Amino acid sequence: MAEVLRLEGIRKSYNVGTPVETEVLHGIDLSIQSGDFLALMGPSGSGKSTLLNIIGLLDRPTAGRLVIDGHDTGELGDAALTKLRGQTIGFVFQYHYLISAFTALENVMMPMLVDRGHPDDEMQARAAALIDRVGLSRWANNSASNMSGGQQQRVAIARALAMNPNLVLADEPTGNLDTHSAEAVFALMREINRERGTTFLMVTHNPGLAERCDRIIEVVDGKVA
Repeated sequence: MAEVLRLEGIRKSYNVGTPVETEVLHGIDLSIQSGDFLALMGPSGSGKSTLLNIIGLLDRPTAGRLVIDGHDTGELGDAALTKLRGQTIGFVFQYHYLISAFTALENVMMPMLVDRGHPDDEMQARAAALIDRVGLSRWANNSASNMSGGQQQRVAIARALAMNPNLVLADEPTGNLDTHSAEAVFALMREINRERGTTFLMVTHNPGLAERCDRIIEVVDGKVA
């Protein structure tokens, strides 16, 4: 099984070189394999959000080594990191962050548009197939603002898969949903994981959902417990 992500001695400090320098991650070691479906848990202030930002290439570590899909990210400049993030990592957030005036189909097409610069038939066909996969074909041409919270989060999952990423980072993806919708969204991510072999790392405070993942990674006081 291929390794999707490896962290070696990852540390993160803020206000470096000042009297109030604070280290929030203290040497994180972690390996994630292709096809894993993992829960990331920890209390508020534990460092899990900082860790997720570093894994998602939204922030750089102060020290340590981060390898994603075989790329040592410490050797990459900002432009190369942006490209790697766009092509290998999908994001699903607690709030869907859809463009409300755009249709579901147009929202799913956005990562491809950013990557290629112009729309084409293949792009639209892929977006339509993803909308169908998340069970929203009937709503493909609905604006995001005219969809329920659960439907919007399904569109967000389809958008996260648009570039066929090896890794999807889901930050409290069910946090804003009612119990029924949360269960449906979790089940959908699990199905996609099993069908496509897409790796999922999901931040959650829900122990019931976490227990249904392959493994729980618990962060406490800036370390993996």
